[in-house]
Amino acid sequence: MQRSTDCWRAAKEGDEQDKAAWLEAKRAEEQAESEAWSEQYRMAPLEGSERAVAWGVRCRHQVLAAAYTALVLEGETSETEWVAIEETARTITRAGWWIDQRSSEPGDLTELLQAATETDRPTEDPYL
Repeated sequence: MQRSTDCWRAAKEGDEQDKAAWLEAKRAEEQAESEAWSEQYRMAPLEGSERAVAWGVRCRHQVLAAAYTALVLEGETSETEWVAIEETARTITRAGWWIDQRSSEPGDLTELLQAATETDRPTEDPYL
């Protein structure tokens, strides 16, 4: 049975609305998870626009979680070495930096953190 063009369009629009709702719910879930993780691991607040900060928080969580898995759980990085990497990561508060690194290889994290510039780090302690 062949559907009319109007029926096809209506079904397609319904699918797109379902997909958009699912995507919005998934992002909200990831955001909540990332914010809880940031608090748990005492990550500094990120700087940038509201949208960039939200995205940056998710990217930072994903980048650091992937790096921990690759370097510590599957690699040869010790927990002590990881703590040093994590401390360096805490100093980078520009949301855009984390967004830019979202597709980086986990093994490159240490080098990327070292290459971060002064504009990626705050000039004052965010905890004062």
